[in-house]
Amino acid sequence: MGEKRIGIVGGGPAGLMAAEVLSARGHAVTVLEAMPTIGRKFLLAGKSGLNITHSEPYAQFATRFGAASASLRAALDGFTPDALRAWAEELGTETFVGSSGRVFPIVMKASPLLRAWRARLERQGVDIRIRHRWTDFSEDGLRVETPDGERIMAFDAVLLALGGASWPRLGSDASWVDPLGRRGVDIARLRPANCGFDVAWSAFFIEKFAGAPVKGVTARSAAGTIPGEFVVSRNGIEGSLVYAHAAALRDDLEENGAATLILDLAPGRSAERLAADFARQGGKASFSTRLRKGMGLDGVKAALVRECLVDLPGLTPQAMAAAVKALQVPLLRPRPIAEAISSAGGVRFTAIGEDYGLTALPGVFAAGEMLDWEAPTGGYLLTACFATGRAAADGIDRWLSRKV
Repeated sequence: MGEKRIGIVGGGPAGLMAAEVLSARGHAVTVLEAMPTIGRKFLLAGKSGLNITHSEPYAQFATRFGAASASLRAALDGFTPDALRAWAEELGTETFVGSSGRVFPIVMKASPLLRAWRARLERQGVDIRIRHRWTDFSEDGLRVETPDGERIMAFDAVLLALGGASWPRLGSDASWVDPLGRRGVDIARLRPANCGFDVAWSAFFIEKFAGAPVKGVTARSAAGTIPGEFVVSRNGIEGSLVYAHAAALRDDLEENGAATLILDLAPGRSAERLAADFARQGGKASFSTRLRKGMGLDGVKAALVRECLVDLPGLTPQAMAAAVKALQVPLLRPRPIAEAISSAGGVRFTAIGEDYGLTALPGVFAAGEMLDWEAPTGGYLLTACFATGRAAADGIDRWLSRKV
């Protein structure tokens, strides 16, 4: 087939993985990255330990992508969590399984892996050009803003791996939506995923408890009943337990105009026991004392009870216990997409073929978070970005071979 020139727009995990595969097969690969360095969001994820994938059984892992699970399955089959761990080890980054089943590098950083990866790419001849921002298509190629002005760059095939719309300051600003939309690419509206939510807290509650962690609870929504912890913020709630419910809560807000996260503040005790222990405190003790001694609630948990319930003095012990086991936290809206860990929506799978090529733009492919899928935190996001990058690289290679 001979060497072909391939342009990859975006220097994140999906784009770099495609660059690795295609350069190893003898193609001339150029990566165009708008930011001053590659992998900026990847490095940010590494600040908290770089949860690179998850160790749960693969059959279960592959279902974590909601409505897009079937569409992603072939790509995931081609680069499973075990394959990802083996790939990282080849680059000198050994991994371990944490207590939650999440997989992390032993060094708990992203930077050593990214440095080794870049060195491999450069050895394979990949040309990485920073501060090169793709803006649109032209009849002769890609319009690219460079430090020396606009250039038209021509390639035999192009992969767009531009991310979604979360953390735009790191490069994923969704500026690709308009150029693709104008050319007939079907794009689902981008929405926040793995995000916090606004709650109408009182000024007193914000002053006393903003930043407080709420530990040892379970939360319930359409996503199911999940144990964990979250954080009270000045605006509402955030943290891993909230993110686990975020998609269901966001969809509830969009469809019904309202959503409620239901908390069990005492998951280890039955409602009957709570009611009996609360009643045993007697009416002379203060309400705070009865909550603490009878239900084991103090600090932010006790404050949540006061914040979310009305007519506290009039509640019977049974009603109090029922409320503590199913405390309703009404939500106003998701936090802005720029704050979200990831985004939902993007290029619909109906707009791409099995090879990840855009049907409206022959020779142009897409991968990573700019596609219409979402997943919870826990290593699923990164794994799917790596996997779709490899799948798109395979698709590009097949497409080029058919053109010969």
